[in-house]
Amino acid sequence: MVIDEVDTCFFYDDGPGLREELKYWRKDLGVTLAGIPLDNPVIPASGTFGYGAEFAELYNIDRLGTFSFKGTTLEPRFGNPTPRIAEAPQGMLNAVGLQNPGVKKVISEELPRMKEFFHKPVMANVSGFSIDEYVQTCALLDKEEQVGWLEVNISCPNVHGGGMAFGSSPEAAAEVTRAVKAVTKKPVFMKLSPNVTDIAAIARACEDAGADGVSLINTLLAMRIDLKTKKPVLANGTGGLSGPAVFPVAVRMVYQVYEAVGIPIIGMGGVSSPEDVIEMMLAGASAVEVGAANLVDPFVCWNIIRKLPEVMEQYGIDSLTDIIGGAHHG
Repeated sequence: MVIDEVDTCFFYDDGPGLREELKYWRKDLGVTLAGIPLDNPVIPASGTFGYGAEFAELYNIDRLGTFSFKGTTLEPRFGNPTPRIAEAPQGMLNAVGLQNPGVKKVISEELPRMKEFFHKPVMANVSGFSIDEYVQTCALLDKEEQVGWLEVNISCPNVHGGGMAFGSSPEAAAEVTRAVKAVTKKPVFMKLSPNVTDIAAIARACEDAGADGVSLINTLLAMRIDLKTKKPVLANGTGGLSGPAVFPVAVRMVYQVYEAVGIPIIGMGGVSSPEDVIEMMLAGASAVEVGAANLVDPFVCWNIIRKLPEVMEQYGIDSLTDIIGGAHHG
C-alpha cells in the first residue's frame, strides 16, 4: 500500500488537534535549487535509493523534493568484489564500486520506468574515470527531459592521472567542471570528497569553472579489520564511511564552503532527522540529501518531511529558505 498524506497522523480529529497540525502545515518548506523549485529540501542521496521503484511501492515519492538516482557511468559496471559492506559504530562502510547498467540503459529503460511513479525533475548522479567519460555521460543525460540537475561525482579515480581522484585538487576539479559545463545546459552540481586538505578551495575552483552548485560531503575513507582473519573486512580493503558518525564533519565542511562560495550547496552526510536538516541548512545548505539512513529505514525521508513543520514550529521557523546560512549571521 502506498502511503500518502491522508494516511499520516496529521489529520487525527476535527477539534483543536487538527487546528494545531494545520498550523504546522502552514510552514513554508519550499526551497529553490539552481533556479528549480522544490516542494521541500529533502533528497534521497545517490546509491541509497536506486531509481526509486522499490520506495515507490511503499509511499508516494512525489512527496520528496527530488532524488538523486544511482551513480551512472558511461559503460556498465558490475562493481567491486564482495564483501563490500561493513558495519561501523554509528555508521557503515561501503565499497560497492559504482555498480550500474551504464548510461544508455539508464536512458532507455530506467528513466521511462521512472515516469510511471515520479513526476518531478530528478537528479542524475554521474561518475567517470576520465574527463571524456564525464563529458559523454553528462552530454547524454543533459538531453533527457526528466533530468533537472546533473550531480557530478568527482571522488572517482582519475585513471589518466595516476589513480588520484579528480576532486582531490582544485585544478583537477575545475578541469572536470569546465568540460562538463561545455556540453550541458542543465544545472551542474559538483559532488565533493571530504578526503582532502581544503574542501573550500576545491569548491571555489568549481565555482570559478562554472559550477551551478556543489554537493558535500561524499563518504570518508575508512577501514575495518576482522579480528579472526586478521584481514580487512572489505574485499576492496577500504571503503566509504557514512551514517550519523560523519554528520558533524559534514556540517563543518558545509559551513566552511558556504563562506567560500556564492553558489548553492546540497548538504549531506549522516542526515537522519528533521533536526539534522535544519542544522545542515543553518550551516549553509539550500537542500539536504539523506543517504545511509534510507538503508536502515525506507520511510526515513517521508518521515523527515512529515515532521519538519512541527520541528520548525518548535524553533520559531516559518520558512526554510530564511534559515539558509543562518549560523553565519548571528
